[in-house]
Amino acid sequence: MFERPGTLEDASGLRDPSRERAILVHVDFFSHGASPQAISSSRTDFARIDNDALAEFRELAISAGAEPVAVVSGTRRKPDAKYFIGTGKADEVLALIEHEQAELVLVDAPLAPSQERNLERLLKCRVLDRTGLILDIFAQRATSHEGRLQVELAQLRHLSTRLVRGWTHLERQKGGIGLRGPGETQLETDRRLLAARIKQLNKRLDKVQNQREQSRRSRRKAEMPTVSLVGYTNAGKSTLFNRLTDSGVYTADQLFATLDPTLRRLELPDTGTIILADTVGFIRHLPHDLVAAFRSTLEETRQADLLLHVIDASNENYPQQIEQVNAVLKEIGADKVPQIEVFNKVDLLADHPARLDRGEEGLVRRAWCSAQTGEGLELLQTALDQRFSADQLHEWIRVPAANGRLRARLFDLGKVLREQVEDNGDLLLEVELARRDFENLQKTEGVRAEGNRSVS
Repeated sequence: MFERPGTLEDASGLRDPSRERAILVHVDFFSHGASPQAISSSRTDFARIDNDALAEFRELAISAGAEPVAVVSGTRRKPDAKYFIGTGKADEVLALIEHEQAELVLVDAPLAPSQERNLERLLKCRVLDRTGLILDIFAQRATSHEGRLQVELAQLRHLSTRLVRGWTHLERQKGGIGLRGPGETQLETDRRLLAARIKQLNKRLDKVQNQREQSRRSRRKAEMPTVSLVGYTNAGKSTLFNRLTDSGVYTADQLFATLDPTLRRLELPDTGTIILADTVGFIRHLPHDLVAAFRSTLEETRQADLLLHVIDASNENYPQQIEQVNAVLKEIGADKVPQIEVFNKVDLLADHPARLDRGEEGLVRRAWCSAQTGEGLELLQTALDQRFSADQLHEWIRVPAANGRLRARLFDLGKVLREQVEDNGDLLLEVELARRDFENLQKTEGVRAEGNRSVS
């Protein structure tokens, strides 16, 4: 079945001519064990065809610059080998293209190259699957040099399987005076050039990754913990980031408003300075090529000391979004990093004040707040402080009289509570510092705890 969503109009009430008219195609697949009655009911009741997923796909289309003029939906047991959606649905889409004068068909699923090619031949217009649509949005939003390289790499990897789309002449042998005889086809030439460009992009991104790793080593040397914001796209990560760090990172009520990671310092009362990182949002069925291309960006998440998993508490579908984010974290190897779940947008909930939920060990597991209004952000900072200060040590450390550098370093790393001079000139410092800092001093300076002491 299909429906016509409301058209997008500008302030004058006229349709925006810069947007491409698009037909959205969404198919829900049932397992082989589903009953015929359930399938039949779903075909006649549009509301049961995963409306949340369809609404999200429509937002993706709008974010890319399309104007959805009709939605074709349906159910199948399995994808059709030739058209993915089946011959009947393909004919339905063809009729809608002619009726709505659509220029583009967007399919809410990854298509095989042959399926995409077959649909384009039948529909006589461009067909883009979910992967291609997300890649296009990323291409529009990338602003940094690194971001553009990452998006181009992902696009080329996706394109490498689709070079033959609509270009039958590329299979022909090159011809002409002086070019007859043995040689490579134009398609082979394109593939070779594409492979060379991908290799070049990988080299450039390796250089960027090395630069990022140097920055991470500098932060580790300075003993500053890193907290990375992760979450489903449009959950409010950048708004929360701006609130906490007084930054001006771009925010918008749209999917993938943030692509390039931003790092800022955040001062906590007890812990001191930490690094807060704002990262790209996740989404269901995030293209694998995109995850691979953004490896240096996502490395900030994998190497973080703590993740703030930002969740849109006002979204009824948030449990599924949590699952999708955790699946991507597992894919990039960040599933073992400790998490605090931050339920954002409590200002949109009725009678739901900001609060902290603690686990059995006493550590904060969930924080409820609103980045938009600022409600509960002090509680969140308290949770961060407690998370890191829980790993603080309170020790007496002996500093030899000749080692003034160690004394200065202790003052830089921790909170020096008291200082005592021994008869031999050695210093005894009572300090509070992070366990990792103390262990590092043990390795590099050979320091040891002196136990409980009384100061005269």
